[in-house]
Amino acid sequence: MKKYLTEIRWGVIFTAVILLWMWGEQLVGLHDRNIAEHATYTNLFAIPAILIYVLALRQKKRCDFSGDMSWKQGMQAGLIITLVVVLLSPAAQWLTHNVITPDYFANVQAYATAQGMMSADEAAAYFSLNNYMLQSAIGAAIMGVITSVIVAFFLRSKS
Repeated sequence: MKKYLTEIRWGVIFTAVILLWMWGEQLVGLHDRNIAEHATYTNLFAIPAILIYVLALRQKKRCDFSGDMSWKQGMQAGLIITLVVVLLSPAAQWLTHNVITPDYFANVQAYATAQGMMSADEAAAYFSLNNYMLQSAIGAAIMGVITSVIVAFFLRSKS
């Protein structure tokens, strides 16, 4: 377990940053009065997400691999971080939608229906806690793997 402490720590940091980001989105109104802009601005989370993986793998390279990390070692570390994030994502979604922004689903359902994007039933099914828990876990897995591959490539030691 101690062998993976760096990855676990960064997976928890990643999840904490997600929660802070959600709180920030809520504060600037992206979950209510500015909900029309939510889909655009929420994608900016990719910037801190990639930065966290870079910082995590740099620390892993420096501290755990004495500055000499192969692509495979970096990739494995990134995948463990991803696993931690995937496992924590349902809890992060629960906290987001029950503590940080409990009216988000009602607001986004009303917006999607008013804009003619979907029926009320479709909106209720799509914008729900269970669906978001599933989407966040799948999204975290896919984006984590892609980010791990790319970041590990750039941070590998060139021998």
